[in-house]
Amino acid sequence: MNYDQVKLRDGRCLAYKEFGVDRNSARFKVVVIHGLGSSRDALFPCSQELADELGLYMVGFDRAGYGHSDPFPQRSVKSEALDIQDLADQLQLGAKFHIIAISIGGYSAWSCLKYIPHRIAGAALVAPAINYWWPCLPPSLSHQAFSARSFLDKCGLRLAHYFPGLYTWWSSQRWLEPGISRLDKHPQGKKKNSFFLLRLIVLSISQHRSQAQRQGAQESTARDILVQFASWEFDPSQVEQPGEGIRVDIWQGDRDYLVPALLQRCIHERLPWTGYHELPEMGHLFFLLPGRGEEIIRTLLI
Repeated sequence: MNYDQVKLRDGRCLAYKEFGVDRNSARFKVVVIHGLGSSRDALFPCSQELADELGLYMVGFDRAGYGHSDPFPQRSVKSEALDIQDLADQLQLGAKFHIIAISIGGYSAWSCLKYIPHRIAGAALVAPAINYWWPCLPPSLSHQAFSARSFLDKCGLRLAHYFPGLYTWWSSQRWLEPGISRLDKHPQGKKKNSFFLLRLIVLSISQHRSQAQRQGAQESTARDILVQFASWEFDPSQVEQPGEGIRVDIWQGDRDYLVPALLQRCIHERLPWTGYHELPEMGHLFFLLPGRGEEIIRTLLI
């Protein structure tokens, strides 16, 4: 067994995996929030040498319904923040901790910044997913970005937003798999990096997908999509800086098919206190390229 578990406030269990220096002697403690179809094993790229240099402790966990964490049919944007707070308390991470959120894990990060800002020492949102129905986004730009999605993606996302019950059926049809299965058909980096990154993409998905969906896609990826594209209680423009001097950085590739850069720019413009890093000729999984993960970690912590 390559994981441990903590018990949450409501009795559910959450599986987690640790990396880096010893938790009790760490200078920085970072909770890593995985993306769609991933798991606790997909810890953010970081060498042991970097962890030793910075005094860095990282913990990845299976979000509800993923991997070895109990499912939660009532999962919501807010429940994600409460799960993360419980995890931090059970592991005694202290009054404040950092978070790194990847892709659809971004809604968990926005939730933390909204509902438990007093616990957040800093945050890096890496290609955080966009909800096309957020009120803060200009309708014309949302329409433009949404129109660029494939026909099947548009059908699935509309069902998730307007008819969640139908989306549950939709997501069970293998020929209607969501856009994550087509990551390799869209630019992921400059030509000299494309083949290398494509190999990383295929390896990453194949390694983690079966583990992530061991309880079924309905409680993991499908429920993630439903939460991400539902009507939220807030949108990111209503989030306030968690404290003076606390870094919140958004990292985005300008060739990202799944998360449109033109909408990410709108979020940053509404939140001028965030750092915004748009990387040219980069796609959704740019952080897997050598050195990118270290750059994001150093920017967050130093």
